[in-house]
Amino acid sequence: MSVKLLDNKAFYGYRVRRTVAGQLYQEYFSLKREGKRLDGRLKKQVENEALARDKELEVERSRFLDDTKEDRCFKPDGSVKGISYLVKTEKSGNLTPIFQVGVASQIEKKTVCTSFSLNAHGSEEAWKKAVDAYAKHKGIHKNSKLFQRLIEAKPKVS
Repeated sequence: MSVKLLDNKAFYGYRVRRTVAGQLYQEYFSLKREGKRLDGRLKKQVENEALARDKELEVERSRFLDDTKEDRCFKPDGSVKGISYLVKTEKSGNLTPIFQVGVASQIEKKTVCTSFSLNAHGSEEAWKKAVDAYAKHKGIHKNSKLFQRLIEAKPKVS
């Protein structure tokens, strides 16, 4: 929710603030009429207006995110945003090739980072596990065309 009650010298009321399709929407709902503060039913009415507007923006944002999900998964070169092929140096000095998944999780509402070793799983299985983790956190179904495109976007490993 992005509705906040502001109470300062400059303004008394609710601010609704959300970003939709890269555009910031910031709207104010005043809790003053004719220089006096509203209370009771009138205050609740303004709060409900602010919450309703926030809900509209939230629906618009989720619609935009659903429409652009496929575009946001891939870089211009066709590789997957959020999955990297790296060669990690262990404490022992050994070099270990890994697929690292770093993604903003829609499930956990935070950034999630995990890695899958090519030595432990093999190249194909490590990529599949990385894509599974990516899809889980991005809300992509395993039987979707997008999931198949992610599987096919496996980078060349040396």
